[in-house]
Amino acid sequence: MALLLAHAAYPVRHRPVPTVSTVKPRTQGTLHAPSRYLAARRITHCLKTEEASVDKGKEQRTVLALQQRVQQFCRTAAVLSAATIIATGAVLPSMPPPSYAITDENLLYLEAWRAVDKAYVDKTFNGQAWFRVKEKTLKNVRMDDRDETYDVIRAMLASLNDPFTRFLEPSKYANLMGGTQGSVTGVGVEVGFEDNGKGKTQMVVVAPSANGPAETAGIAPGDKLIAIDGVKTETMGLYDAASALQGPEGSTVVVSTQHLNSKEIVDYPMTRQSIDIVPVSTTMCAAPDGSGGVSKVGMIRLTTFNSNSADAVRRALTDLKAQGAKAFVMDVRNNGGGLFPAGVKISKMFYDKGTIVYIADDAGVRDVYEADGSAIAKTEPLLLVVNRGTASASEVMAGALSDNNRATIAGERTFGKGLIQTIIPLSDGSAVVVTVARYQTPNGVDINKIGITPDWSVDPATLPTDKEGLCNAVLSLKQAPSFFGDTLKP
Repeated sequence: MALLLAHAAYPVRHRPVPTVSTVKPRTQGTLHAPSRYLAARRITHCLKTEEASVDKGKEQRTVLALQQRVQQFCRTAAVLSAATIIATGAVLPSMPPPSYAITDENLLYLEAWRAVDKAYVDKTFNGQAWFRVKEKTLKNVRMDDRDETYDVIRAMLASLNDPFTRFLEPSKYANLMGGTQGSVTGVGVEVGFEDNGKGKTQMVVVAPSANGPAETAGIAPGDKLIAIDGVKTETMGLYDAASALQGPEGSTVVVSTQHLNSKEIVDYPMTRQSIDIVPVSTTMCAAPDGSGGVSKVGMIRLTTFNSNSADAVRRALTDLKAQGAKAFVMDVRNNGGGLFPAGVKISKMFYDKGTIVYIADDAGVRDVYEADGSAIAKTEPLLLVVNRGTASASEVMAGALSDNNRATIAGERTFGKGLIQTIIPLSDGSAVVVTVARYQTPNGVDINKIGITPDWSVDPATLPTDKEGLCNAVLSLKQAPSFFGDTLKP
C-alpha cells in the first residue's frame, strides 16, 4: 500500500498548481496540451497499477479490499487532475496579467522613449527591440527620483551609439535655446565629433566664434579637443563639453587642444565672456574694372544659422544691391550650422526653381525642399568661401547652391556633418535631441563624414579673416577674372 500511494502521489507532489505570475495568458476554456497529457498519464498509471495488483493477488482473499482502496484513490487522483486542468486552463487565464504602478518618473522616461520611437532615423534602433528596451527598463530599473530618471534616459540614448542623439537637462536645454536666439556666455567655440580612423570618434573644434576667446587664443577648426579643465573629453558627450565650456562671465577655464597634424597638446587658459552672436556683417569690395574705375562686389559674412539669420541676409542682399553691388561673396568659414530652416530660407534667396535638399532615412528619401520663386539675387555671380569649420546647415546651403550651378565654392573641404537632429522638449523642462534624418544634396550626395569639395581649392592660410582682407584675396585669385567676367568690366 505504501508503494502504491507513493507512485500515485508523485505527479501531484512534483507538479504544483501554477501561480498567476507563472501562467501565460491563453484562451478561456482551452486545455493546455501539457496539462492534458500529464492528467492522462496520472489516470493511466493508476489504472495499470490496479490491474497488476489484481492479477498478482487472485489467490489472496485480501485482494478485493485492496482493489477497492486503489480504485478509490485513482478516482480521487483523477478528480484532482481534472481540477488542476480546469484551474490552469480555464480559470486563471481569465485573470488580468500582472501590472506595476506607473510613477511620475516612469512617465518622464516614457516621454523620452516615445520621442525616440517616433522620430529616430534608424528604425532598427542599433539592432535593438525598442519595445523590449522600454518593458525591461520599467520592470527592472529603479527610478526613485529625477536624477535616477535622467541617468536611465541617458543610458537608453547611449544604447543607440549615436553621439548626436543626447539628453539635455533643463539648464542645458535653456542654454542651447539661448544660443540659437543670439547670445551665449563662454569661450566661443563649437565642437563636434570626427572619426579618428581607429573605429572611434574624437571630439574636435568645428568652428570658433569670430573675435571670441577661443579664436583670439589661437584655436582653429579641426583642432582636437583633448580636455576641459583637466577632464578628458573622451568621457564627454557634446553637451557635456558645451556645458563645461560655458559659465559665468569673467570665470576662467583651461582648454587643452591638439592642433591639426600636430602631436603636441597645448593648454589655453581663457576667460569666459558674453558673446553676442551677430549672424551677418557686410562690406563693399571695390574691384578694378579694367578701365581705371572700380566695380562693386558685396561681401557678406554669415557666422551662424539662428532665428535671426535669414532676415539679416535678406536685408544685407537688399542693401548691397541698392549700393550698386554687381556680384556677391559669401563667407561661411567656421560657420558650424545651427537651425536647418534658416539654411533653407537663405538658399531660396538665390534661385527660383530647383531642389534645395533631400531629407532621407533608412527607407529612402522622405521629404524634399524646393525653391519657391522668392529669390532676390538670382543672377549676380556668387562665390561661397568655405573651410573645415563649415558644417551642417552651411553645407546644406553650399550643396544646394553648387548642385544648382548657382554658386562657385572656394576654400577647403567642409566638415561633413550630414545628419539632422530635432529637439523634443519634455514635460519637466528637459529635452532630447534626436537624429531624425540625413541630408542629401540636390544631386543625391550624402555628405556625412565626407563634406563638400570646393570648386577652387584655396589654401586657408591665404584667406584673411577680416572682410576687407578677404575681398582683396578673393579678387586676386587667378580664377577671379573668368568667374566675375563682365561683372568687373566697365
